[in-house]
Amino acid sequence: MIPQKNSVSQGKPPLRTIALAILGLGLIILGGLALILVPRTRTAQLGDEIQEYPPAVPVEVNFPAPELALLDLDGVEVSLGENKGKVILVNNWAFWCPPCRAELPELQAYYDAHRQEKFVIIGIEAGGDKEDVAYFADLFKIEYPVWLDPESKALRLFKNSALPNSYVIDRDGTVRLAWNGPINQKMLEQFVTPLIKEQK
Repeated sequence: MIPQKNSVSQGKPPLRTIALAILGLGLIILGGLALILVPRTRTAQLGDEIQEYPPAVPVEVNFPAPELALLDLDGVEVSLGENKGKVILVNNWAFWCPPCRAELPELQAYYDAHRQEKFVIIGIEAGGDKEDVAYFADLFKIEYPVWLDPESKALRLFKNSALPNSYVIDRDGTVRLAWNGPINQKMLEQFVTPLIKEQK
């Protein structure tokens, strides 16, 4: 008997093998694209933050500022109460949140323009590791206070888990403005500056 030729080992490969090879190649390409496109953490560069987000419009509110004490990047306990007599902008953010990162230069620019007017921004990072938060604060040249909030206390006290969110507290300790979403310098000048001037 003449042995039959094995059609699998000789000649053209079956269609199933070709399909699996194409699928595997496609997955490799998709994996490579994901590494390029997914937001990075410690390797992020300022050039990654070029995307612009529509600025949110604040709403007027009226309630007492919560009592909140956290640690800053130096491990020192700090509290909102220590800033009484200043207009305070509390910015709840996270380093992994692209809109949060996009607004950081806007906040810093506004802080630079008004820091001599008894005004302070407090950036409260929601849940990040100290090393990562410090990296991003340095990357964006943030000079206003940055506090660590590993247990998301600020989000619970302000009853708002959306990020970014911001609140403006007047010199008497009353929350007057609330933002859901990113802020730009123009919006800050429009809504916060009159409050700073009013309470000088």
